[in-house]
Amino acid sequence: MSSEAQRCVDLFLDYLRGEKRASPHTITNYQRDLQRLQRFCTERQIKAWELVQATDIRLYVATRHKANIEAKSIQRELAAIRSFFRFLLKKQWVEQNPAQGVQAPKSAKKLPKTLDVDQVAGILDAPPDSVLEIRDLAIFELFYSSGLRLSELVMLDITDLSVSEGTLRIRHGKGGKQRQVPVGAKAIQVIQQWLRYRPDCASSALFITMRGARLGQRSVQLRLEKWCSKNGLAEHIHPHMLRHSFASHLLESSQDIRAVQELLGHADVSTTQIYTHLDFQHLASVYDKAHPRAKRALKDG
Repeated sequence: MSSEAQRCVDLFLDYLRGEKRASPHTITNYQRDLQRLQRFCTERQIKAWELVQATDIRLYVATRHKANIEAKSIQRELAAIRSFFRFLLKKQWVEQNPAQGVQAPKSAKKLPKTLDVDQVAGILDAPPDSVLEIRDLAIFELFYSSGLRLSELVMLDITDLSVSEGTLRIRHGKGGKQRQVPVGAKAIQVIQQWLRYRPDCASSALFITMRGARLGQRSVQLRLEKWCSKNGLAEHIHPHMLRHSFASHLLESSQDIRAVQELLGHADVSTTQIYTHLDFQHLASVYDKAHPRAKRALKDG
């Protein structure tokens, strides 16, 4: 492609840095995606962005798919390309956005990994040996009790918890949305134990380090790994597995998908519906083990 085409890319990246205040990570990704598209256009002897057609973008997507690039990655690349052409359109350097109607391959939904009730008990019933472990146990109990995201948990303040009402206010939900969720009696009990030992400091955070700083996401992940290792839990367990387990166990017991959606803070019920697949897997497993004709079919097969 021409030097003018490269200048358009450079101006777009400057726009992302300046007006959009995009993160360095985002800018690096966009730059790499557009460089890849430029190479593709050069191979097809397309010299300017205004000459790119929707058929070219579709062929580009097909080429990436044929190269075994994950659908999620292609979706991200397409988003970058659409954004770039929107910028060019706004500047009146092109007459159309050729990527606007192009669809990426649909990615297969991966079922989230969950723990069964015994595995959860293995995490939450082990006794703590230190103040730090009391804090950690309060964190793990709260994950499973209320189905929090990791980002939501670390942003909690002490004033977000109402012990008398058994509720928790989530002020930093996904998309800036707030919600209120119930907190189980066991979680309340362990949190109160942590608050008795919590260092007296200026921080308003519910969960802090022993120096008084708000606990970070990576620290929570590492503490859970350490706790599981100490208590002989071989499987790699991360905080979101406790959230997934909360959703799966609650849906399995209540069959109330709307309530689970509300508790998880999902904007769309379709996001919550993935847990119905997990529930079906559980039911299918029970059926295979319990139904006499199912067992016979397994033996005969």
